[in-house]
Amino acid sequence: MSKLRILLAEDHQVMRKGLRLLVGEQADMEVVGEADNGLEAISLAQQLRPDVVVMDVSMPKLNGLKATERLKELCPQIKILTLTRHTDDGYLQQLLEAGASGYVLKQSAPDELVRAIHAVAGGQTYLDPVVTKQVVSRLGKRAPRGTPSEKRLSGREEEVLRLIAQGYLSKEVAARLQISIKTVEAHKANGMEKMGMKNRIDLVRYAMLQGWLQDI
Repeated sequence: MSKLRILLAEDHQVMRKGLRLLVGEQADMEVVGEADNGLEAISLAQQLRPDVVVMDVSMPKLNGLKATERLKELCPQIKILTLTRHTDDGYLQQLLEAGASGYVLKQSAPDELVRAIHAVAGGQTYLDPVVTKQVVSRLGKRAPRGTPSEKRLSGREEEVLRLIAQGYLSKEVAARLQISIKTVEAHKANGMEKMGMKNRIDLVRYAMLQGWLQDI
């Protein structure tokens, strides 16, 4: 079985060395490259085509947010896992909108990063539990109002939205549910309209409230 190919983008050498050691200890992972700024991360990712880029948010020349945005335009198949000390959900929103598949805090336990790499490599969205709890707590106070009938998703709409929130592409959802991509898009649009969701961050927030991301 081939190993997951990981590119590390982190400007602090001590932190990067620790990440390399952690990834190197995993039997199913290998570090294929290292970058110490955002521009180098993009260049190496294009050359090496890793499965996952572990991207520090605060880097010189081009920060992790901008690097994520640009890399997803150039190499959309590469999964990006962002690494940061920021617990503010404003960072979470920006990074998800830029195309990041995951968000892990530097202060979390090492095994959290390993879990996150496995999750995003498998096409899922991974959010650090600390951030998720904070966001869900705030979102609970701002939940949209409406009658139960207006907010009830059909079984198929829920299946589609759950998988998309976890990071699966429409074609992957279609294959898993054995329906057409056009049908997936219709269920996605209908479900999001029912729940007042306008973009990906709205969907991920709803998924967090529903507990859809807790067991991935």
